[in-house]
Amino acid sequence: MTALARSIFKSILLILNILIFNNILSQTVPKNVDEKSGIRDSINITKDSLGVKKKDTILPKEELEGIVKMKAEKRNTSSITNKQTSLYKNAQIIYQDMQIDADYIRFEWETGKIYARGEQDEKGKIIKPAIATQAGKKYEYNEVIYNIKTKQAIAFNARTEESEGVIVAQKTKKYNDSVFVMSRGMYTTDEYFLKKKDSLPDYHMSARIIKLLKGKNSSQIVTGPIQMYIEQVPTPLIMPFAILPFSDKRSAGILIPSFGERQDVGFFLNGLGYYQPIGDHFDLKILSDLYTKGSWNLKPELNYLKKYRYSGNFAADYGYTVRGIKGLDDYSKTRTFRIAWRHSQDSKANPYFTFNASVDVVSSSAFYTNTVNNNYIFNGNVLNTTQTSRVNVTKRFLNLPITISASMAYNQNFATKLTDLRLPDMTIAVNQFYLFKPKTGVRTGLLENINVNTGFALSNYVTTTEDKLFKQEMWKDLKTGAKNNISLSTNTTLAKYFTFTLSANADNVLTTKTLEKKYNPLTNLVEDNYKSNVSGYTTFSTSASLQTVLYGQKNFNKNSPIVAIRHMITPSMSFSYSPDFGERSWGYYKNYSNARGEMTPYSIFEGGIYGAPSSGLQQTMGFNVSNNLEMKVKSKTDSTGVKKVKIFENLNISGGYNFAAEKYKWSVFSVSAQSSFFNNKLNVNSSMTIEPYEIVFTEGSDVGVRTENFGHFSLQGINVQLSYPMSEAIFGKKEEGSKKYKKKGEIRNENYFFDDDNYSHYSPTWTLNVNANYAYTRGLSRLGTKVASLGLDGSIKLTPYWNINGSTNYDIERKELGYTRLGFSRDQRSFTITFNWVPFGQYKVYDFFIGIKANILKDAVKYKERSFTQPNSTF
Repeated sequence: MTALARSIFKSILLILNILIFNNILSQTVPKNVDEKSGIRDSINITKDSLGVKKKDTILPKEELEGIVKMKAEKRNTSSITNKQTSLYKNAQIIYQDMQIDADYIRFEWETGKIYARGEQDEKGKIIKPAIATQAGKKYEYNEVIYNIKTKQAIAFNARTEESEGVIVAQKTKKYNDSVFVMSRGMYTTDEYFLKKKDSLPDYHMSARIIKLLKGKNSSQIVTGPIQMYIEQVPTPLIMPFAILPFSDKRSAGILIPSFGERQDVGFFLNGLGYYQPIGDHFDLKILSDLYTKGSWNLKPELNYLKKYRYSGNFAADYGYTVRGIKGLDDYSKTRTFRIAWRHSQDSKANPYFTFNASVDVVSSSAFYTNTVNNNYIFNGNVLNTTQTSRVNVTKRFLNLPITISASMAYNQNFATKLTDLRLPDMTIAVNQFYLFKPKTGVRTGLLENINVNTGFALSNYVTTTEDKLFKQEMWKDLKTGAKNNISLSTNTTLAKYFTFTLSANADNVLTTKTLEKKYNPLTNLVEDNYKSNVSGYTTFSTSASLQTVLYGQKNFNKNSPIVAIRHMITPSMSFSYSPDFGERSWGYYKNYSNARGEMTPYSIFEGGIYGAPSSGLQQTMGFNVSNNLEMKVKSKTDSTGVKKVKIFENLNISGGYNFAAEKYKWSVFSVSAQSSFFNNKLNVNSSMTIEPYEIVFTEGSDVGVRTENFGHFSLQGINVQLSYPMSEAIFGKKEEGSKKYKKKGEIRNENYFFDDDNYSHYSPTWTLNVNANYAYTRGLSRLGTKVASLGLDGSIKLTPYWNINGSTNYDIERKELGYTRLGFSRDQRSFTITFNWVPFGQYKVYDFFIGIKANILKDAVKYKERSFTQPNSTF
């Protein structure tokens, strides 16, 4: 065989070997022009993805680890000279877990490199991308070069989907299956862009360099400076770096702030911070508020959760509020702090032991007016008049009929600037039991129905100012006491229609302090001196009551729209008795000489932790009449043809007469009513007090004197509260869009009905809560005082994704608007825009925020709660 024949034979064997076994050994760079096809590559791969010349990327020759499979719809050509195979039209190449589908593929035998390109139009523009699939994951490219030996790749206009998001980069280099470096990339979670329903995302974040790190269970993006774009428009939201996790687990990340302006402290960033999970049961948020006029606030928050056991959080506010210009009279710098703790035990954790805490302590009564945390303005905390903290522990027993409870309470009153502290309170309650419980279990008669309630209480209480807390003055004023209560009651039915009840009550009290009053002629004041000594008192009382129910109904003829009116009356009479514990024989009361030398009685237990025993003999006959008035009317909308209308759900009239009183035997009469109208929408609650004795005013005086002239009834106080929740539904069911309009379509992600002229239609939904309050208090005053206000709170959805909300309050007496807030929110496809505004008043401020909705960003840039707990809204 000649040398030429041997050469041809070897070439044929080489081609067969390639086509059958596909064992390729080489590593050279492909040329830009295919000598046979004339197809020119659009990239020059003499440089890597970052523009650095390649010097040492060629590896020594090595065997392939698998078989290369190729196919194409149009043709498959091989070039022995260039040592490559070209595939045209619906081309596909498979090697191990990597599959590439493209319009054109070129495979170089020696280098192991694959060049793939998407389908082009007549002008050379890619109209259908190449798709690479590896381990079930799809990647889209305009052009890609992949080395099946090193498993490295360079791609242009690559599209990579990760969890709920997608990354698109001009140039991407794959170093291995775990590391991708992308140049001039953008990231978005827009669902429409992800599903290719829209060619442009409604938002994206753009960075010059993006590094994608893929792990077994999670992956993440690491970038340098990154900027948010909305509808391709750049925003001022720029971060120096970003770490975006793609994992179902909680991950650390930056918390994006809101921004705006507050009249008294300037422009701000509110809520800028960092989120850090700590193990499986804790996470930490550190937030900050920064203002251009020098104010700042730091807000750490630690959340914890143990499933089926307990959950809670610690939160704090610490900062300085700066107002005015330094050096001028209006300059001020105020330090504020707040400490809060919430703990809630799961009901399933331990039915015999519960522990709950709600602690909320602020630096001073002016905290809410000085803090720069705008959340307190928008949620209405600035209107708080009190701040209450409480810790409760309850212990029950399986075999003992007692319940032990202990609590600590701390109450701040911003109006009086006084603080009440209970440290601690404890009660031991014995479960109710019957003295003569029958064996059959059915109790009849007064004897068998006698039940006993008893318990023991221990209390420590003090009222002080903030500057004396936990100082010697506070401990000196601390009041300690113990109390035992025993009550017995029983009931039975008399004459079939009357319920008769008997009860008795006794209190035994021990205190560690008693009061001594003296008049000081030098100061012309009565001085209260508390002595530290153990003393006690016992009080008791008895009562009896009789109650029945009366019904009356008026039926109307068939032609009347009113079917019937029913009136239910529940009258009751009671008699109560308690001795005069002000008598000297009890030793509970003493006398002091006042400024005129008159002997004035007082109780040595006055101002004590459980109060003082009552003085004066009580032999009081009381009455109460409860009324319920309903009307039945004909109704075409009701299935029964009759609708029930409540005129008065409850109308109570009560009063009393003390037979033992020396004067003013009649008490003040009280009337209260509750009703609802317009299908139970309008709720009305009212109450009034009526003075039965004449009040006489002297000429020139606005303060009257109560006489014993009975029968001159006068109104002493009235209170009326109305609330009416409204919505578009109360005006009747509107015609559905599908019946009124024939066409149904979509504008971006909003659904509408269209008329014949192709104009979209949407029926806005809205709610409006109207609250009104009127109060009049007279007492012994000639004119009295009035309070009248009107409040509005509501929202309207102009479109399915536009929402406007707000609230305001108008003082009718002062003729001025109170606290007013306006806001709107826009729910985009993949993010939400919110704007809150307090337009006037002391807390004039606006706040603007953009938050991403994607779950995969919940720990990094999402605006909602990142934690596994749901803390108090003020945090």
